[in-house]
Amino acid sequence: MGLVGFSFPLLCALLLLAIDLTLWQWIANKWFRWKVLIRLGLYFLFSLALMNAGLSPLSPIPAAIPSSYHALVIILAIAWWLLGARTLTVLMILILAPRIGGKGHLLQDVLGAFIFLMAALAASTYVLDLPLKGLLATSGAVAIILGLAVQSTLSDVFSGIVLNATKPFRVDDWIRVDDIDGKVIEIDWRSTHLLTPEGSMAVIPNAMAAKTRIVNFSRPDHFHSVTLSVELPVRLRPSLALDALEKALQGCRELLLQPQSGALVKKAYVRYVEYEVTGYVKSRDRLDAVRNQLYDLIYRQLSVMESLDRGNPVRPQTRQSAVLNTVSALRMLSDDDRAELGEKMRLTLFSAGEVILEQGVVPEELLIIESGVVSVTTGSQDNELEVGRMGPGEVMGETGIVDHSACVARFSAMTDCVVYRISYDSLEPWLEEHGELREVMVRLAHFRAQKRDSVVQQQPPAPRKKGFMHWLRQMQRNPRE
Repeated sequence: MGLVGFSFPLLCALLLLAIDLTLWQWIANKWFRWKVLIRLGLYFLFSLALMNAGLSPLSPIPAAIPSSYHALVIILAIAWWLLGARTLTVLMILILAPRIGGKGHLLQDVLGAFIFLMAALAASTYVLDLPLKGLLATSGAVAIILGLAVQSTLSDVFSGIVLNATKPFRVDDWIRVDDIDGKVIEIDWRSTHLLTPEGSMAVIPNAMAAKTRIVNFSRPDHFHSVTLSVELPVRLRPSLALDALEKALQGCRELLLQPQSGALVKKAYVRYVEYEVTGYVKSRDRLDAVRNQLYDLIYRQLSVMESLDRGNPVRPQTRQSAVLNTVSALRMLSDDDRAELGEKMRLTLFSAGEVILEQGVVPEELLIIESGVVSVTTGSQDNELEVGRMGPGEVMGETGIVDHSACVARFSAMTDCVVYRISYDSLEPWLEEHGELREVMVRLAHFRAQKRDSVVQQQPPAPRKKGFMHWLRQMQRNPRE
């Protein structure tokens, strides 16, 4: 083969190698699949260029090649092996990434290192014509020396491989390792990186993580527990306390129905009794918000129990005054006004499941919840959507005060409820005297309307039934399908 015919394929091979390296850096990672396809195409053309030049990376350099080109030929032949190893590695990443997660690089790095090691041995054997047995013996001796020097590091590496294979936790899981809680950010060659609730980074060696007890708070991922400890005085009867705690749990709409929430007596002491309240939420991100909401609901349910107020010097004189004190919308009234208004309140009992205020009905009374849990739903009875739950100290029927409009939701008792009624005729003098009271009712009605609309908009549309007529219409629109 002539010098000109020999030089042209080598120049093409160098150009293809430069194009491959440039495009790999230039194309964004969001086009990763296209990058892999382009690399495969360029690697195929690179191989053709070497064969046209009379080279084979599977055999030593032919003697017919001039000595001035030996260095270039050796570089291109070694580059063929290394580029092949890199191409095989990116193909492996493309196949394994959906299974092991885009952030779990340890297994990919180990396999990639093994592939490059095999490619380096093959290039040394076929291109440089070095004896394989000598290379293996030398590499074995070097491996023993390095193994003794980095014994602890190798322990972390192999422990990391075991952790990636068994998967006791994954990236983005919340775990506890050796009394350290945190979110898994990355699992590398040596260690596992945790982001603690305080915002600091905890680095756990993989060998320690493999030997110690691991608690994974994200598995199973369909529910997470919320546990509260409540201490109540011994004078409070446990049955009444447990009833209030159960109502508080039912008042939290974010708690799952299954597993079932519950409350129990944990320990009894001389002065107080310790109760444990447990519920379950779907998302771990909502744990703190639900915990705070449960404390508020527990306080509201317990505050209506008259026995808790014994010995309180500022305790209201009547039960009606105690209820009015829990309503934030009526706090601008004086004690005398509340006492006078309490005389016009009528007590009503509702059993669980009974409708307190029907949707579409114009309310003529303001209703105040003393105890129990009320469910707020909208829509027809066949397709009801719960938009909220209410507890002690909350009011219903404010739309009648604002603009004499009908209720846009249905209010039903989830538990046995005690509700006080105040007719609008009895409430009118206080509304005229206190303009801010009507303003509060307007804001309350506006807030509830916005909340209802937001919940309805977030509700996914019901799937349409696909029957024979639907199939027939689809065939008419797309006859080729």
